[in-house]
Amino acid sequence: MSIETVDVAIVGGAVMGSSIACHLAMAEDFTGSVLVIEKDPSYQRCASALSAASIRQQFSDPTNIAISLYGIEFLREIGARLAVGDERPAIDLHEGGYLFLATPDRRSILEENHALQTRMGADILFLEPKELKERFPWLNVEDIAAGCFGRTGEGWFDGYGLMQAFRRKARSLGVPYLAGEVAKAERAGEGFLLTLADGSKISCGTLVDAAGASGATRLAASLGVEIPVRSRKRMIFTFDCRERVDGCPLLIDPTGAYVRPEGKGFLCGSAPDAERDPDAEDFEVEHDFFLEMVWPVLAGRIPAFEAIKPGAAWAGHYDMNLFDHNALLGGVEGVPGFLLCCGFSGHGLQQSPAVGRGIAELIAHGRYTTLDLSALSFSRIAEGRAMVERNVV
Repeated sequence: MSIETVDVAIVGGAVMGSSIACHLAMAEDFTGSVLVIEKDPSYQRCASALSAASIRQQFSDPTNIAISLYGIEFLREIGARLAVGDERPAIDLHEGGYLFLATPDRRSILEENHALQTRMGADILFLEPKELKERFPWLNVEDIAAGCFGRTGEGWFDGYGLMQAFRRKARSLGVPYLAGEVAKAERAGEGFLLTLADGSKISCGTLVDAAGASGATRLAASLGVEIPVRSRKRMIFTFDCRERVDGCPLLIDPTGAYVRPEGKGFLCGSAPDAERDPDAEDFEVEHDFFLEMVWPVLAGRIPAFEAIKPGAAWAGHYDMNLFDHNALLGGVEGVPGFLLCCGFSGHGLQQSPAVGRGIAELIAHGRYTTLDLSALSFSRIAEGRAMVERNVV
């Protein structure tokens, strides 16, 4: 059996893998060959297609803020950046803003985060309870000490459309996509030999693990690399509301429950408690979770939501980094040529423009040349250096 040889093999062709491929193909100073391997070319169950697809600058870590500041710039200009001929992609970006609410015990955290975000250039308003009520008259602020609202630069978009725009641009620039699943990866000289489930083999000099929740950990393990990334199920519920809730942003309740407009209705969800959050690969929707854990919180926060009509619901998976809930990027000591791009813990879509560009820079130049993403390096695990992000949703 012949062995196909490429310079760079990217395992995982959803938004991260396609962003990396796209940025490599667009780089004028990179002339190597690139292959993307995707086990589900329908993309029906990838996180990119099943996510709530939003972007914010309201993080507490400077690297995460910088990543999303670049991300919103990229999304605003996506029609020009990822045009293929006369075809300009559209992702329906709606800058409706995030609204983070804080109870008195977390007001100081909100203040510290706001100071950092605005210092870095994010357009975030700090609102006292009276100001919250004036701007959002339908909001219950009885237990709220303050809120932060992204006036511009935050909102939601078509995540599937973003993934397809990266993929279409990469393919138009000559990057092939191979439908297949990597069953085994092993060292071969200074590179790697990949064996696919159908028995075919691919040789590469650089291997990128962007296999997401269902494959990143297994691919790394085949090379003797243990990463703390697990697949965790997250469910999204939709509903219609009888009353008008005008100007609703993507609201984050202090409990972690969230809601945002979706068409004429609303979309919502919440992370389960730790004891109800096992490793999972099923796509079953637990409707009791909405009735018991999500709806009561939202109805208490927005009284208009006491009378709703539930709609469609679905489940997807986060590639959850159990170490600190932030991405794992870049090289692995002792395995030269192997690059991680996983563990995004729900932030992947909004981080894909900056991360795809960054990984492409590592491949082409051996270092980050624009935004330094080294704070997200895999080495921080061995060093016990958690990247503390206090605004995890």
